[in-house]
Order: sequence, then structure tokens, then C-alpha cells
Amino acid sequence: MVDVKKFSEIDLYGLLGAEISATEAEIRKAYRKKALQCHPDKNPDNPKAAELFQELSKALEILLDASARSAYDKLLNAKKAAQLRTQQLDSKRQKLKNDLEERERRAREAGSGKAYKVNKTPEELFQEEFERLRKEGSKLIEEEQELMRQQLREERDEMQKGSGGKPSWDSSQHRIKIKWKVEKGDEANNGGYSQEVLQKFLSKYGDINVLVMSPKKSGSALVEFRTQEAAEMAVSYEQGRLDNPCKLEWIGEAPKGAKKAGSTSGSTITDRDYESLVLRQLRQAEERKRLIEQMMRDEAAEEGE
Repeated sequence: MVDVKKFSEIDLYGLLGAEISATEAEIRKAYRKKALQCHPDKNPDNPKAAELFQELSKALEILLDASARSAYDKLLNAKKAAQLRTQQLDSKRQKLKNDLEERERRAREAGSGKAYKVNKTPEELFQEEFERLRKEGSKLIEEEQELMRQQLREERDEMQKGSGGKPSWDSSQHRIKIKWKVEKGDEANNGGYSQEVLQKFLSKYGDINVLVMSPKKSGSALVEFRTQEAAEMAVSYEQGRLDNPCKLEWIGEAPKGAKKAGSTSGSTITDRDYESLVLRQLRQAEERKRLIEQMMRDEAAEEGE
């Protein structure tokens, strides 16, 4: 559950990077800029990214609601005024002030409100608005987050575009099959290949979307690269282990202009050439499952030939 005390102490405007006098449009703009920077999808290695993203969303929810924003502004102004008064009071007067505030607090808790009526404090007003928003929810926040998801999808699509304005590369339409020999009785070792071994060989060419080892047939795997360039280099150059080379070939038709597998005598690509490239996370489990199912269908068709 979100802590109202926490948000009553946070400078929501500062969190979003907006001015106190900001319009609704300016607040939305500030939120989108900050939220895109700290979105968990863009910061998978930062455990605090999700928490900050939630704080930004809650700040937006409060500041886009007129009543909640008014209550928060009153609370913010009251704190600034109290801070200023505190700086001006000496220790004796500060003690008198604290005693008075304590008596008022006890009166509010003990009294029925008839004999001793005290107006609600800015903290109490803000807490009421905070609880109201919690119960009602916010369609505005849902809309903003959907717009953000759409923008992230568009950014991912842009990343998949080739250089020079080439059309987007669809790795699922250009999968690569990897084959190697596995001697009888060596199935457990799988010919010296594992998913980690293949990742080490292949990731130097570029980011991998999916790498799936065949669950049914030893000596076989499928891979999808994020870019066409990486896929073509892998097919052209990669030979795997020296003691048990592997062969990479396109499933179906090769991309237009791609070299055929085995067109070069050896690999000119080294780990050092690509040491700055980082292996991306694999896709969701459903995608891997779908690829595994397709692989099994393809292998069944090959066995039936």
C-alpha cells in the first residue's frame, strides 16, 4: 500500500522537474520526460527504477487532480511557513509553540468537535484527498501509462530499423538453424555445446533476441538476431568449436543480398571486435515456447522425409 506520509514529505514538483506554477500540460510533459528515463524496461539492472516510476505516477495523479493538488499546495505552503517561523523563533518560544500544537492535537483526538472545534490541518486535508484518489483510481494515469507503453514500443521499432532508413528487420521471419555433430553416447555433453557456449560464440556479432536449444534433438538450436547485419555475419563467419564445428543456415529464404553460409573460409570476427556489445535479455517465455514448438514440428517434418 502506498504510504500517504511518504508523499506528504516529498516535493512532488521537484520530483517531476516542474514548477509550482506549472500548467496541467507542463506537468504531463515533465512526467513523460522523467518517466521514460526511469522506466523499468529501460533500466532492468536498476532495482530502484520501478519504485521511482511508481512515485512519478503517484505524483502525476495528485497534481492532475484539482482538489488533491490544492490540498497538496496548502500543505507545501504550510511547511514552508512553519520552516520560516522555526528559523525565527528562539528555543523558549519554540517550546511554547510545540506545547500549543500538542494541546490542539489532543483536543482534536479527545473532543467531539462541539465543545472544542479546530479546523483540519493541511496534513489532514491532504490525507483525505490522498485516500479519495486511492479509492477512486485515476483514468488519467492509465491513459498516460498507455501512451508511454506505446512510445516505448515505437522506440523499440525504431531500434530495429536498419541504418540509412531501411525497413524494419523482423527477426522472426529470418531465423537461423544451428547444427553440429553429437556422437552416440555423448548426448549428455551435446557435442560440447550448451546455450551458454552458443551465446558466447554468437553474441559477438550483435544482440540476440532469442536462442533456443532443441529439447528433442541433440546437436540443434535456433537463433534470432536483433539486426540483419548481425545475422548475416553469424551465418557467414561463425564455425563454433574447433574440435566440433557447427553450421549456421537460414530457415527458409535468406534475406535479400545475404551471403550464403560457408562463403568464407574462416572467421575474421573476434570477441575483442565486439566486446562492447551486451547480450540482451531473452524474450518472454511464450515466445521461447512457440519457437520450441516450431522447432519440434520442423524436426518431425525432416524425419518424415
